[in-house]
Amino acid sequence: MTPENNNSKKKGPLGDGPKLPKFNIYWIYGLIALSLLSARFFQMAPDVNTISHNEFVKIMASGDVEKYVKVENKKVVRIYIKADSVQKEFYVQKFKTKLPKEKVKGNYLFEYKIDDWASFNREVENIYTKYAITNIPDSSSDSDSDWFGPIANTVFSLVLLVVVWVLMMRKMGGGAGGSGGPGGIFNVGKSKATLFEKGGTKVNITFADVAGLEEAKEEVMEIVDFLKNPKKYTSLGGKIPKGALLIGPPGTGKTLLAKAMAGEAQVPFFSLSGSDFVEMFVGVGASRVRDLFKQAREKAPCIIFIDEIDAIGRARGKNAMMSNDERENTLNQLLVEMDGFGGDTGIIILAATNRPDVLDSALLRPGRFDRQISIDRPDVKGRQEIFKVHLGPIKVSESLDIYKLAEQTPGFAGADIANVCNEAALIAARKGKSGVEMQDFQDAIDRVIGGLEKKNKIISPEEKEVIAYHEAGHAICGWFLEHAYPLLKVTIVPRGTAALGYAQYTPKEQYLYTIEQLTDQMCMTLGGRAAEQIFFGKISTGASNDLQQISKMAYSMVTTYGMNDKIGNVSFYDPSQENSFQKPFSEETGKIIDEEVRKMIAEAYQRTLQLLTERKAEVEKLAKELLDKEVLHKADVEALIGKRPFEEKKNGDIHETFAPTETTVVSPTDNTAEATATDDTIDHANATIDAADATGNNE
Repeated sequence: MTPENNNSKKKGPLGDGPKLPKFNIYWIYGLIALSLLSARFFQMAPDVNTISHNEFVKIMASGDVEKYVKVENKKVVRIYIKADSVQKEFYVQKFKTKLPKEKVKGNYLFEYKIDDWASFNREVENIYTKYAITNIPDSSSDSDSDWFGPIANTVFSLVLLVVVWVLMMRKMGGGAGGSGGPGGIFNVGKSKATLFEKGGTKVNITFADVAGLEEAKEEVMEIVDFLKNPKKYTSLGGKIPKGALLIGPPGTGKTLLAKAMAGEAQVPFFSLSGSDFVEMFVGVGASRVRDLFKQAREKAPCIIFIDEIDAIGRARGKNAMMSNDERENTLNQLLVEMDGFGGDTGIIILAATNRPDVLDSALLRPGRFDRQISIDRPDVKGRQEIFKVHLGPIKVSESLDIYKLAEQTPGFAGADIANVCNEAALIAARKGKSGVEMQDFQDAIDRVIGGLEKKNKIISPEEKEVIAYHEAGHAICGWFLEHAYPLLKVTIVPRGTAALGYAQYTPKEQYLYTIEQLTDQMCMTLGGRAAEQIFFGKISTGASNDLQQISKMAYSMVTTYGMNDKIGNVSFYDPSQENSFQKPFSEETGKIIDEEVRKMIAEAYQRTLQLLTERKAEVEKLAKELLDKEVLHKADVEALIGKRPFEEKKNGDIHETFAPTETTVVSPTDNTAEATATDDTIDHANATIDAADATGNNE
């Protein structure tokens, strides 16, 4: 974090006052337009009333006329009324208001149109004679310009239209053209990429700020090295890769790696997102692609980074109902620019996506994206390195155990770890501590996994007892099953919107699982419902999350991993048909699959019931302690029922602390046993979170 500038006059959301609107050129345009409109309206203000022949006779005969002016070239007579006479009923009705005397003279008049001046003069003399007018008003002749008025009106109207048009186009240019600068709407087809280069905008992130992605860093560092020292590779006949695609789940550091590459590379770096090519106007996407590569050719050698490329790179023609010609045109132009007939040299395309399965095959072929760099969630060692980076600016306790934090956050991506560190710092600050301690990190992990602690949530004693026995059932199953994950913590404190309690484990970091391991995991997950059945003789809705997990696991074992004798060594999973409505097996086979899944879950449930019946005393002891303390850690469980009968393998070679502390080191964490092949996301909670289902009942 950079220190705040004391001389800054900006007022943010936490400043001393409201943020003042920024003054720019649009204020000047607005004031000019307002002035012109005001002048126009004042000019057009009706201070003249046209009168009929009878009204003209009546006014001239009344003796109220002070003077009249004959405008000869327009054949109009302008009549000025005496200030003392204008308050008469006739004039009040004509002017629709009573007029102050001081504002009458010379300001308000009538106009009378005539056909012939000789006839008008005779008519005036006849009126004077007929009505015996002795106080004859003054008369004079005048002429108005015939060209200035119409020209002035036309010029003013044109100027007003131009001003409004320029303002509208500049406004549209700000959204469609990128900068809102000169050109406005005409910049709609220009690239919106941000350029980073020497002497211009710089990125302060380097490869030193990227932790836990060593293999991916080596790949992109080689590209940077190639741009710096091309002869090192070309001397052996090698060619620089034309493109690299960063693939990985959200939050793993794809964009961060691209920022580090921009900070390290000594060449121009263009950065934009896939959605920057999308616009409401037809043909804009392809035009922006052309403009982007035109700018890149002028700056070559350079790097172009497109974040979230799946916005424009989706496969073409798979679904005619959902096809998008504009997006496909943009993709076609991108394919041509990347490796078309006149392929460019010195331009490297770097892109990132968390949906590689939806990308077009033409985009992924060698020659366009030569390298696909997979960025997975970090293992325990990677998480340890990431914690070191994010703990750098935080004041932490000397006894903080980084390895313990790493092993307690299995499945966490880099963004999750950054969030945990920030939450821990906020929690410590809230408590008025001078440094962030291990307990603060524990609370932060709980906050991220289970949600906000609901201290004021009212739970009846009967429901709380059910929750305690439910969680004790999970804990005891995990304690006495060999292949179950080691227990880390069990709690009955309500969290989040629906979680009424959860048991947290530290899974092994492994990639292959046996039937025995998966079966033990199913039994452990069913432990909560089995405990309710044994101790209360009835079940609740609190096992909804458990049932989702075991159903997902059982179907994966039968349909994906070939772990069922009746179905055999068959896998029905096809990633390319993930969104297809057609099943890759017959109805008869589907019935067999359902039967085998139910049979597998029923056998696991019976095994769980048998285990908890044998360990009924331990479950009861643990449940009563939970009701008393609400949170139990591994050491508390050991003190109650003894050590876990299965030895845990230790992995001490990567155990690091800020200061030596006595910790329980368990095996590294999981890449998800519960995950099916169709769902590669990892539940970073690695916890059995028990929540009420949609009916809102208890845990």
